[in-house]
Amino acid sequence: LPQRLATLATAAQEEARQSHQQLQAQQQEVTRLQEQLSRARQDGERWASALQRAQREALEREATRGAEQARQQELIRDMKGRLLELLREKDALWQKTEGIDSPVPSPAPREAGLCARCHKDFSLLSRRYSCRLCQGKVCHMCSIDMGKHGRCCLLCYQQRHPQAT
Repeated sequence: LPQRLATLATAAQEEARQSHQQLQAQQQEVTRLQEQLSRARQDGERWASALQRAQREALEREATRGAEQARQQELIRDMKGRLLELLREKDALWQKTEGIDSPVPSPAPREAGLCARCHKDFSLLSRRYSCRLCQGKVCHMCSIDMGKHGRCCLLCYQQRHPQAT
């Protein structure tokens, strides 16, 4: 019996030692899991803080964009109003000038070496053109290219195309 008790005691001690080791291993595992949980909570707090900051910045950007859009719409409204004012002013001026006759082109000067409009001397750099309408001699600056019809002086062009003035 004493030997059996000694064997049982030894077995119980061995079992207690194994249980103690298992308990230590489980405690280490619990400690490790608690550290992971703590890190996960810290990460969660950082992410929540970053999310709040991003949402706040998005709301600020949206408010800024809304204010900018309101300013642009106001500017567009102002520009449309100004355009209407200018159109009314143009119509009023057009009605005032509707009965006014266009001036008659001045005759070409007798000297063939001068421009009929600006009286500048013709030279290598200032070419002479014949107006296709009044036959006056004009320089490049005082004439307009009418495409296949050639060039004409500004006065004749304005008389023929009053909407261009």
